Amino acid sequence: MTSFAPDSIVLNRKLPLWYQVSQSLRASILGRSSQDPLRLPTEEQLAGHYGVSVLTMRQALKELEDEGLITRHRRRGTFIEPHARRGSPVRLLGSVDAIVAQQSGMTTELLDHGSAPVPGELAEFFPDVREVSTYHRLRSDEKTGEPTNHARNYVRPELAARIDLDDLVRWPMTKVLRDVVGAGISRITDTVEARLADPETSKLLRVPLLSPILHYTGVTYDAEGRPLDVAVIHYRGDRFSFTVTLDAT
Repeated sequence: MTSFAPDSIVLNRKLPLWYQVSQSLRASILGRSSQDPLRLPTEEQLAGHYGVSVLTMRQALKELEDEGLITRHRRRGTFIEPHARRGSPVRLLGSVDAIVAQQSGMTTELLDHGSAPVPGELAEFFPDVREVSTYHRLRSDEKTGEPTNHARNYVRPELAARIDLDDLVRWPMTKVLRDVVGAGISRITDTVEARLADPETSKLLRVPLLSPILHYTGVTYDAEGRPLDVAVIHYRGDRFSFTVTLDAT
């Protein structure tokens, strides 16, 4: 039987090899055509293809098996699930409405809220206040209930006084600030980087400890250039990718 041929990849030694291999193979599986065979090469053949050990390859395949993308049968081999579902892309398309749309469509649970001293790493955004209001939320897929990301928002206290907690369960913070609080939003800056899941993120998102996640920081500014809100979000790395569209005009 002919085997499915995955794409090649140049590995980054700064990230776990099993994760990179699993995500490369995942992309190949989800991007295959309907005419491609469903049977994967053997562990040894895949390990040779990616230039990793069989143990690393086995760990990568287990990740895909746990996700439901493949099934493994003793003596018969490993097969792609033909109806495996795709993950959810995070698209940054250059507008506040795009950010609101990206954050919508999930079940949201408010884990906690309160006031706290400005974290040292965020001090540059709040030079004129000692404390900010904090909101910690967990978002899950509406259909499966699977957690996809958890977010902490740090908001200026004068704005937080006008926030209804029920609104934060229904809508993204960006929408609440703009449409409910009435804060004039001029721009949002986004920073995305790869990090490893800490114990809290591992537990909340149900991912292995130290597995790669997408660490997102979004800063919302008013017309005077003053930061209103800083959002720190941890996305499951196996559920999200970021697409950025730049207008050249």
